[in-house]
Amino acid sequence: MNATAANVLPVVGLEIHVELATQTKMFCRCRNRFGDPPNTNVCPVCIGMPGVLPVMNRKAVDLAMKVGLALNCTVPPLTKWDRKSYYYPDLPKNYQISQYDLPLTVNGYLEIPLAEGAAKSKKVRIRRAHLEEDAGKSIHDHPHHTSVDLNRAGVPLLEIVSEPDMNTMEEVMAYARSMQRLVRWLGASEANMQMGHMRFEPNINLHITAQDGRTVQTPIVEVKNLNSFRAMERTVAYEIQRQLEAWRADPDGYTMDKLGKQNRGFDDARGVTVFQREKEEAHDYRYFPEPDLVPVEVDQAWQAATRATIGELPLARRARYMAEYGLTFKEADALTQDAPTGELLDSAVAAGAEARRCVNLLLSRGAALANERDCTIAEVGITVEALAELAKMLSDGRINATAAAKVFDLTVQTHQSPSAIAQEQGLLTVRDTSAIEQWVEAAIATNPQAVADVKEGGKKQKKAFGFLMGQVMQMSGGAAAPADVQRLLQQKLGG
Repeated sequence: MNATAANVLPVVGLEIHVELATQTKMFCRCRNRFGDPPNTNVCPVCIGMPGVLPVMNRKAVDLAMKVGLALNCTVPPLTKWDRKSYYYPDLPKNYQISQYDLPLTVNGYLEIPLAEGAAKSKKVRIRRAHLEEDAGKSIHDHPHHTSVDLNRAGVPLLEIVSEPDMNTMEEVMAYARSMQRLVRWLGASEANMQMGHMRFEPNINLHITAQDGRTVQTPIVEVKNLNSFRAMERTVAYEIQRQLEAWRADPDGYTMDKLGKQNRGFDDARGVTVFQREKEEAHDYRYFPEPDLVPVEVDQAWQAATRATIGELPLARRARYMAEYGLTFKEADALTQDAPTGELLDSAVAAGAEARRCVNLLLSRGAALANERDCTIAEVGITVEALAELAKMLSDGRINATAAAKVFDLTVQTHQSPSAIAQEQGLLTVRDTSAIEQWVEAAIATNPQAVADVKEGGKKQKKAFGFLMGQVMQMSGGAAAPADVQRLLQQKLGG
């Protein structure tokens, strides 16, 4: 085949491993907690001692089913556990309890936003989302040996497998970020990449149509254990280019038919993928039903009870905010990164506050404080009552935007009511016309050039008028009502 490509279509599927936010592990009572001293959250079950028996964690099944239902999956009436046999130092019992032919949830989809914004999305199909136990962690910090921490061994892990429906880097990243948002939204996982709560394994190949009209597929490459969005972005970009160059160098030999599938790892320091091994197939793992665990029967009542805990999902809430509150896509997207932030907004509006005022407060001072503290907007400490009260004060003209920002911060710090803080700090808007008039006259008297620029009109007029407005607000300590300041300035300057 001629190595001149007329069309190159990247084809990407994604396996996402999500550690579930349970108190204990999947099949024992050891704590599921990150950061504890190595090998302290272990017991005979999770380190694979002879004669031990696993006991299923009901909470993990509930959370996994909740994610599956939110992904529009079907929950079969019967699911079972299987042993997946392989040996690594961080898997001391030589097998992993997983699910093979009867997974917990199957055949769903996730809608992902595209770059064009809210109007366009793409449906990525979900093949399955099944439960299993995580392995421990190999630590390669020592020059002469590898350490193993088994605290993570046995932690409940949800593996979400997509169909190969993504064809661009933008789609891959949108899918991954949407999945992180979803599992956090549902309370199923913290999905903290730095803590290993969420890991990616993209499957990548190219469908290449040459100029002679024939189409070939390059070998499917699965890149293992990527633990950041940045690593995945670099991996997918590199692998697409690497496969294209490999095909151009050997168009007849570098094909799926001749080379099959392979696993590679990503070398972050060099920014390249490295061959590890030929990809295992199901028979290599010697799956067989787990003899120490009974199958799980999921009836309609259990499904219905789980579905009732899901509530409004991020995509639907974002669309509602745009329709009901008149928010831009960017504003609505920022307020649907996590469920509690949106609930804070909705509750304040339900308490009688104006939506636009609440949004401005949350996306200005709320977002700034959240960024400083590396938390969500809902976690900065503003209550529904305080947010609603402060928004109402703005709407009623009892406080201006500058003062409101200060009150917001002090409310978070002191937990006092916004009205009490505004009164104590002298931030309530001054509506005394005589006092404002004195400040206006002082600003006019001390800034003759700005006054002249306003009266002359032209390009400088708007800037000069704004400067005088600022001078008056400064003299008033931010307490003067801006509308009154503007009206009096216009009167005195003949505007």
